[in-house]
Amino acid sequence: MIKVKVGGSFKKTEAFLQRNKKMKLSSLDKYGQEGVKALAAATPVDTGLTAASWYYEIERNDKTTSIVWKNSNVVDGTPIAIILQYGHATRNGGYVQGSEYINDALRPIFERIADSVWKEVTKG
Repeated sequence: MIKVKVGGSFKKTEAFLQRNKKMKLSSLDKYGQEGVKALAAATPVDTGLTAASWYYEIERNDKTTSIVWKNSNVVDGTPIAIILQYGHATRNGGYVQGSEYINDALRPIFERIADSVWKEVTKG
């Protein structure tokens, strides 16, 4: 027979989630704006249009709240920010290598969000 005994509770986590269920969006706005600045600074620049086209939206439903970063520079249905990230074929059969700039730009923002949430969950 195998017996497992578990102690502790999720009281602090549940309390945090309840407090923040109706959280004001100002702290998310802060991170959204930081992300836009980081993405604009990291975007490879030719004309500067893609770098200047970043924005964010806060999407909320019953169970989740998300910050979604978007780029409005789309040419003939092709999102330019994405082809800069992943690369693309050229008209003459060549290939332009992508640049891993989106994840690199947002990583510090994600880390700050995680640190902030962790501090809030673990504060006494």
